[in-house]
Amino acid sequence: MTQDELKQAVADAALAYIQPKLENDSVIGIGTGSTANCFIDSLAGIKGQIYATVASSEASADRLRNHGIPVYDLNSVDQVDFYIDGADESNAALQLIKGGGAALTREKIVTAVAREFICIADESKLVHTLGAFPLPIEVIPMARGHVARELVKLGGDPVYREGVITDNGNIILDMYNFSIEQPLAMEQKINGITGVVTNGLFAIKPADVLLLGTSEGVKTLLAT
Repeated sequence: MTQDELKQAVADAALAYIQPKLENDSVIGIGTGSTANCFIDSLAGIKGQIYATVASSEASADRLRNHGIPVYDLNSVDQVDFYIDGADESNAALQLIKGGGAALTREKIVTAVAREFICIADESKLVHTLGAFPLPIEVIPMARGHVARELVKLGGDPVYREGVITDNGNIILDMYNFSIEQPLAMEQKINGITGVVTNGLFAIKPADVLLLGTSEGVKTLLAT
């Protein structure tokens, strides 16, 4: 199977996973990126059953609306029952690196309020140690230099993502050459740097379920 076929397979699997659990007032959180887009397109097939969605980016919100799926502001809903999103990397504990699409802060906010976080990814994203994918860090623009110097002290190589402004009006530094042995501690340490909005480690609240697209079909993984 091609990578695109794997993405569609896990998107369809996510829909099959949540559909029996949907209730009349269920709210579905939707992530950002190519795999999340596949899920949005699959979700359109049952849009009559969808009470409300919340989106982690303007791009995802637009795609949902174009399918005729209702999109709400997160502040206007009482809860998010399911959050479905992709990942740039996952380890066996379902701790993730996210933010390749620069939506990490809003993704992390929706994750924080979701009852169940279902990650969908192809098998290339499952790794032993996080960090081969550059770790995105959202930064207040005036703090760019300060944050970069502090990140160097942690042992990585921060690189400014040219031409990218987040939906929150901030910039992204990507941390290269940075093997992350202790994701939970590192997430907390980077978030403690003044000027950092958040970073792309999802270890404080990892995924609850990983639906992994493989050449042998979609596998359901739980944290180990």
